[in-house]
Amino acid sequence: MSIDAQANLRTIRDVLRYSVTRMNEAGVFFGHGQADAVDEALFLVLRSLNLPVDRADLFIDAFLTHAEINSLIQMIDQRVRKRVPAAYLLRESWLQGYRFYVDERAIVPRSFLAELLKDGLAPWVQDADAVEDVLDMCTGSGCLAVMAADVFRKAKVDAVDISPDALSVAKRNIADYHMTNRVNPVQSDLYGDLPSKRYGIILCNPPYVSDESMASLPREYQQEPKLALSGGPDGMAIVRRVVRGARGYLKRGGLLFVEVGGGRAAAEEALKGVPLTWLTTSDGDDTVFLVKQEELP
Repeated sequence: MSIDAQANLRTIRDVLRYSVTRMNEAGVFFGHGQADAVDEALFLVLRSLNLPVDRADLFIDAFLTHAEINSLIQMIDQRVRKRVPAAYLLRESWLQGYRFYVDERAIVPRSFLAELLKDGLAPWVQDADAVEDVLDMCTGSGCLAVMAADVFRKAKVDAVDISPDALSVAKRNIADYHMTNRVNPVQSDLYGDLPSKRYGIILCNPPYVSDESMASLPREYQQEPKLALSGGPDGMAIVRRVVRGARGYLKRGGLLFVEVGGGRAAAEEALKGVPLTWLTTSDGDDTVFLVKQEELP
């Protein structure tokens, strides 16, 4: 951007307009929580200034310092040219009203399971206070584990991931929410290094992107750890293992919730003989399934 053009940016409104134009011209991809260039610009610009996105009207005509304008221009340039997700640029992501720290060591928090979790997994879980033990498999940033501990106030939560890098991010979020006494990060290849224990609820948002889809992911997703996305030839390699091992880790009457994106057909093909109950989310009925302990193989 030329010095003359940059000098014409004076207010937050100016920078927002500039951001939206650049992102639309470049055709950036929005898949990390924002619906379009306007939402992305509001998030990127206002949060970089430590301002609340939902009160944009109070600040939109505020004048910016030269240092603020320079910083914002550089950030927008990274978003557009290098396709770095906004969450990585800001080191923060929001999920169902919860703020989480995130960096390139973990996948950007996003989950349709979080919608169901915020409602206490009702009506399948009838008494939140009766939940004593929760397992969050493939925890990544720890977002679902933290939410589970917040929703099920009397529960202990084990947050499992194979990646020590992702668990470092999860530990920071667990500490930020003052939950170190209730959420236990565990490095394990799924159930491999878990203690002999049974849970009332198992949550899992695993890698479920097929090999074919991995090859054509938008550049924004390619910035994320491959380990957190790649689900093998049909996308169901990890899902199969999670489901096959779950019965021995669930209490009688326990529930397994698994997110598979839009992979309903692939999941039903991979898990023939297992009665999958598909739950409704804002993404439809093809995203999250439930299996009861007694229905598992």
